[in-house]
Amino acid sequence: MLVTVVGNYPKIPDRPLPARLRTALARLDRGDITVQELNKVADSVTVEVMAEQADAGIELITDGQVRWQDEQTYIASKLGGISINGLTRFFDTNTYYREPVIDGNVTWQEPILVRDYEFAKEKATRPVKPVLTGPYTLARLSRNEHYGRLDDLVMDYARALNQEAKALQAAGPTLLQVNEPAITVHPADQAIALEAWKALLAGLTVETAVYFYFEAPGAAVATAVSAGFTTVGVDGTIDGVLEAIPANGRPQKLALGAVDSRTTRLEPVDQVAALVKKALGLVSSDNLYVNPNQGLEYLPREQAKAKLVRLVEGVNRARGN
Repeated sequence: MLVTVVGNYPKIPDRPLPARLRTALARLDRGDITVQELNKVADSVTVEVMAEQADAGIELITDGQVRWQDEQTYIASKLGGISINGLTRFFDTNTYYREPVIDGNVTWQEPILVRDYEFAKEKATRPVKPVLTGPYTLARLSRNEHYGRLDDLVMDYARALNQEAKALQAAGPTLLQVNEPAITVHPADQAIALEAWKALLAGLTVETAVYFYFEAPGAAVATAVSAGFTTVGVDGTIDGVLEAIPANGRPQKLALGAVDSRTTRLEPVDQVAALVKKALGLVSSDNLYVNPNQGLEYLPREQAKAKLVRLVEGVNRARGN
């Protein structure tokens, strides 16, 4: 059993510490600093948020996606055939993303996340996993002004991300994670998702995980298993999600969302432990990851770390520690 996170972490520190990254971005917009100087600030904040995850007891961390403007822009803006539009709401959250506009064939041009992963791996005190936004979610949250069908856009995203995944695999992670929340709100698109995920995973030998959140995954669990994902991440804080897994295709490994990242309320330790024990009825302990139900960016930094501490406490209670 490993305690991990889903992806992003709050970039802005608790007061009275200065919001260094936000300040640096504003200075870049004014032309007061260079991109290289901004990158140094982003590197420093990345080290900071990785240390907070490790201090909380997280055993498999991420780089906190400090450099990401949102879950769409950082990847989409570096692919061919895409321009970036104005801000629009990200699902039903109070966060926004810059909408990718598809005006040509979507193509991979060069590594996007490899440098970030290699930097994180070098600086971290715990193992680090890279995270990709999945092809279905990227396509669903893009404005399609080029392809005649959604299927064709999803597949080109998948082929582009497959090249990115292969570049990341060469950098040596033990696990490569893909986030696909959009399929939970468009459950009729299982056939599209299946073909896209097969294309995404083609030629990969690293362990792969797909994470679903915002809604119950339903049939997407079986679709992910059929596509070849080793690990499936679900939001265990939603009633009935764990109970539905046997009927929807049991994955080899399960990633359990055991605390809610969209509320500052701290779950009781016994509640987290009980949820972990319920998941152990589906998979063995060495096939279980435990994490928040999604990224932590919706929380203030202090509450985000408190959530992680509580998560670790609950897992340790389930372990009998």
